[in-house]
Formats: sequence, C-alpha cells, structure tokens
Amino acid sequence: MIPQVFKEVIDLGDGREISIETGKLAKQAHGSVVVQSGKCMLLCTVVSNYEQKDLPFLPLTVDYREKFAAAGRYPGGFFKREARPSDGEVLTMRLVDRVLRPLFPKDYTAETQVMIQLMSHDDDVMPEAMAGLAASAAIQLSDLPFECAISEARVGRVNGEFVINPTRAQLEESDIDMMIGASADSVMMVEGEMEEISEEEMIEAIKFAHEAIKLQIEAQHRLADAFGRKEVREYEGAVENEELAKQVHDMAYDKVYAVAKAGSSKQERTAAFATIKEEVKASFSEEELEEHGGLVSEYYRKAEKAAVRDLTVNEGLRLDGRKTNEVRDIWCEIDYLPSVHGSAIFTRGETQALATVTLGTSRDANKIDMPSYEGEENFYLHYNFPPFCTGEARPIRGTSRREVGHGNLAQRGLKGMIPDDCPYTVRVVSEVLESNGSSSMATVCAGTMAMMDAGIKMIKPVSGIAMGLISDADSGKYAVLSDILGDEDHLGDMDFKVTGTADGITACQMDIKVKGLRYEVLVAALKQARDGRLHILEKLTDTIAVPREDVKPHSPKMVTRRIPNEFIGAIIGPGGKVIQELQKETGTTIVINEDPVTEEGIIEILGTDQEGIDKVLAKIDSVTFKPVKGSVYEVKVIKVLDFGVVVEYLDAPGNEVLLHISELAWERTTNVTDVLNMGDVLDVKYFGVDPKTRKEKVSRKALLPRPPREEKKDSSNSKKED
Repeated sequence: MIPQVFKEVIDLGDGREISIETGKLAKQAHGSVVVQSGKCMLLCTVVSNYEQKDLPFLPLTVDYREKFAAAGRYPGGFFKREARPSDGEVLTMRLVDRVLRPLFPKDYTAETQVMIQLMSHDDDVMPEAMAGLAASAAIQLSDLPFECAISEARVGRVNGEFVINPTRAQLEESDIDMMIGASADSVMMVEGEMEEISEEEMIEAIKFAHEAIKLQIEAQHRLADAFGRKEVREYEGAVENEELAKQVHDMAYDKVYAVAKAGSSKQERTAAFATIKEEVKASFSEEELEEHGGLVSEYYRKAEKAAVRDLTVNEGLRLDGRKTNEVRDIWCEIDYLPSVHGSAIFTRGETQALATVTLGTSRDANKIDMPSYEGEENFYLHYNFPPFCTGEARPIRGTSRREVGHGNLAQRGLKGMIPDDCPYTVRVVSEVLESNGSSSMATVCAGTMAMMDAGIKMIKPVSGIAMGLISDADSGKYAVLSDILGDEDHLGDMDFKVTGTADGITACQMDIKVKGLRYEVLVAALKQARDGRLHILEKLTDTIAVPREDVKPHSPKMVTRRIPNEFIGAIIGPGGKVIQELQKETGTTIVINEDPVTEEGIIEILGTDQEGIDKVLAKIDSVTFKPVKGSVYEVKVIKVLDFGVVVEYLDAPGNEVLLHISELAWERTTNVTDVLNMGDVLDVKYFGVDPKTRKEKVSRKALLPRPPREEKKDSSNSKKED
C-alpha cells in the first residue's frame, strides 16, 4: 500500500515548476523530501541524534552526491562505484552548509547529517540550484531545533533579463552566475561570478533572487502544515550563569579593549589576550574552575568579542591599529622561481601567497566527469593551505573542502580575463605561505601577476579584497572593514570577498550573519571594497604593468594549426608511428583534436625549441600540400624510370608526382637520362588531374620555349611549275 503523499508546487514564472513532496521515501529519516524539476529529482534526508555531544560546535555534516545511474551512466575509471566526492559536489555541500549552520541553536551539539542525492538527471536542470531548498524542506518536516526556513536560488542575466535557476545553455549566454541563500527576511549567503558588473547591478540580482526564494519558503511552510508539524525536540542546552558572565565581563572587558586599541601584531596580541584570560581564570578557585571552567572560558570569549567590536564601531580603530578603510602594507615580486613558466609572490600584511603557472596543451585540461556535467577546463586553479601558514602543526589528510572552495572562488575571479584565443591550457597553483586575513584574495592577486609573468595575454588584471562588517543594532552604527584580519573574520556580522578589474566585479563570496541587513549598507560595503580593490590593483600593476610579450625562453611555445579532416590519419600514421617519431625527432608535444563544428583537425604543437616546432610545421605543410592548377613548383628528381621520372616537391617533402617522358621536352625524347638524372632540380607546371589517365599531370616542357614549326612544301604548286 502506497502511503499518503504530500506535495507542493512552486511556479518559476516561465512555464517551469519545482515540486517538493514527502511521505513516500526514506520515512525512517527524521525528515525527507523529494524535490523535482523536469526530470531532475533530488532526495534529501536529515537525521540528528538525540544525544548531545560535549563539543563547542555543532557537528553538522552536509553531504551532496550525484549518482551516475541518475544520468544512465557508469562511473568512469576502473572502480565502477561512486567514491570520494568530486570538487563540484564539495562546492555544493559548502553552499548549503554555509546557510544552514548559523540557524541551529548555538548550544545544540547533537550529531546532525543532511544528505542530498541526485537520483534522476535532466540536462536542462542544474541540480545544485535546488539543493538548499531540499535541505531546508527536509528540516522543516523534522523535529530539529532550527530557526527558520531558508532556500537558495541561482540567478543569471540573459540579454539584460534576470532568470531564476537558468539552464546550462542560458548560463553560457549569461553575464551573471550567482547563488543566493536567504530566509524570508534576510539574505544570508551570496556566491558567484560575473562579467565586470557594477555594485548596483549585483544588488539588483540579489534582490531578484530573494523574491523567488520567498516563494520557495512559502511552499515549504505549506508542505509542513499539510504533513503535520512535529513538536520541536527538547535537548539539554548550555547552562547559563548571568552573575558569572557579568563578573568575567567586568574583569576582562577594559583590559581587552586596551590591548585591542594598542594596534599590536598578531603574535603580541594573541599573547596579551592569553595573559588576560589566565588572569581571569586565576581569580577563581580550583573548585570554581572545576565546576564552571567551561563557562569562564566562554564568557571571556564573549567579553573579548564585545570589546573588539565596540572599539571598531565607536572609535573606528582595529586590532592592528588601522582605520576601517585602510589596507595593510603590500609588497609583490614576479619571476621568483627560475624554472617555472610563471611565478609571483603577493604579500599583504601577514598573508602571503606564492603562485605558479604551468602551460600545457589541451591534453592537460582538467576533465570534469559528473553525472550532471561532463566537460573540460582549459584554465584551472588549485589552492593549498598547509598548516605552517598559521603557525600550526597538524596532519595533512588530503585536500580539504575549504581548499576546494577557496581555490574555486579565486578561479572564478580570474577565468573571465583569460582570452578565448589563448592557445594554452593554464594551471595556476597557489601555495599559501602565511595567513592572517584572506588568502583566497591573495591568491587572486598572485595568480594575476604569475600569469602576466608567464606571458598569458590577460584581458585585464584582477585584484581581490576581503571585507568585514560590524554593526550595532541598538545605535544603528556600523563599520565596514577593508582587508580584514583572521580575528575580524570571526567577530564580524558579515564577511565578503570581492574580485574584479578596474571596470567591475568578476566574482564574490559573502556570508551575512546579521538579520535584516539593509541593502544600502550592503551597497556602501561594496563601494568601499571597490576602493580597496583598486588600491591593491595599483600595487599589482606597479610590479608588472602588462603581460610579457612572449613566454619565457624555457617555457613551451604553442602553435596551433588547422588542417582538413582527411589529412589527420596521414599525420598520425599507422598505429601512431608518424606522430610518435615526429615528437621524438623534434622534442615537441603534438596533440590532434577534431573540431566538432567544422570537423577540421586542430593540431597543437608545444615545444621549447623553435627549430623543432618549425620542423613539425614543415611536416604538416608537406602532408597537407595540395598543388594549385596552373602554378609552377620547384621539384627534385628522386627516381628515374623508363617512361619518366618521379619528382618531389621541394616545398613539400614526401609529396611525389610522375613527370612523364612526353613532358620532358618539346623534342622527342628516347632516353630519359638524355634530359634528367637523379638529384636534378627543375621547375614544373601543374595541370591538375589528366582526364584521360586520371592521374596528376606536371610538365617541364610547358615552361620551355616552343620551337617554331617547320613550313610544309606546297605540292600542288610544285606540280604546276613542272
């Protein structure tokens, strides 16, 4: 017996719909929904244990996976089973996690898992745009303590018109690709890439997406009401002691305020705060600390946060002594590593990134193989964040989700400035060597300079900056912080990263922690970010103003040649023999692809030696050589036969043609060697294909002066004279 199913439908306004239903699948989960648009179906479940963990944070896991069966495909590779998540799946997990996590109570520490699975794929629907909706809808059907429903929407702009949850085809024509996460009354998360848009245009896109999100939240409420809302579970929350909180605050606040105002370095400041904390703890007896030690530490943290925030809002001063709109000292250097194709160091305050660039062929492209998308990236960026960059020692267990996310943000900020005619596959790697403040934005700056150092003809240089916001709800005061420190990242109400050129924004990432943030405040923050971004951009262009004219001598040169499709086989040779020998002989890398539109062969030649590249080009010219009817060519005799000679075009070695004995001279030729011998070089005229023999015809005699004809005697006149 099929159980009762509850369903709600969301109208996207252009003939498309999203449905959310529950009651049929995964009923042992604490909440489960199926979200569908077209043939795309996501199953989302949420489960949270009833036992609280003794942790200072919520152990929340958001897991998003795409099943290959959803697209009727097998997993690639030898192991025919879905394994570790792809970067695309990790990025979707992060988008959902960043919106959900702040809405759980601060003292809720039960193990919680949100699982989202792509069960059926539709080429016209991008499933990650519905992941946030699915997660929130499942939570609304559960008994979890959760502040309010949220949703996420993707927004694009095609031909000046905003589109909600665009198709992949629409995104290719769009100049905006943004994901927005929000509750009914507050925008909470923004991430995306743009084609040099203004701050005002970005705000309009956010507003448009927020209106669509409100409709999705209303549908969640209707579904929960129809299904029957569960009573929110009770749990053992954090113990509060107002008297103790006031005592700790009074002991710590002024001291912390004084240290924060001193404008010290990270190490000095950290040591001073640690001393204050120890002094506070020392004022309590061992028995008191044994009973309330955790609360003392927590209340000290709150006092420290309050003091630093008040200093910034009230006096416009920051932990390192800067004003709110000041950027830390910057120094840059290019061409630091002698053997790489391009390198740059970007140092801003206590944050440092060393970027390298490697140039390759299309064979080096980053292949993406997901059920929802298959393709290649000819520009990609990898970001590494080793523990020593923050003065820590901890085990390295593969690439973290944070590294994937930060690298993707930097990649999105830069990729729009790589010209379409760039012949190379470009890989940028950012090694973060120091971190106190946004290393992802340092990566953008270092990546820009490294590519210019490598000779990549970037359309425009790109810089990036991390911003913060501290606001006071009671007074209405707020402070926008340019180039935030690591400490400011944690204590603010908003942190956002913006990349762009001198003419507009290319990428952004925002996490907004304050409810009901006014759009005018957001505009002011983006304007201040632009001032800081341009200041940093000036530092970059002072170091390297324009890309190098050419790649470095030890870097590979790339030449691309298109050839008719029928010649591809001849260049590859039987079993790849011709191309392999050519690569070995010339020291080059040769890659042949086929243009799916024109069906031409695209040959990429990569090598450091120009002479080797020239040899490959000569070979291609030889193989693809087609003589033109009526043209004259220089040839060389390579074989002598009884009925003519075989000659080779000097401009196209390997291309041979028979010069028939009848075309050697105007006089009758009995022996070929009376006219030509092995190794002789001569000119011939090409006549195309002879309709009689159906073979190509060339002639030597056609280029020689024709002898005068002998006059025949008039026999009739002779007889009359006789």
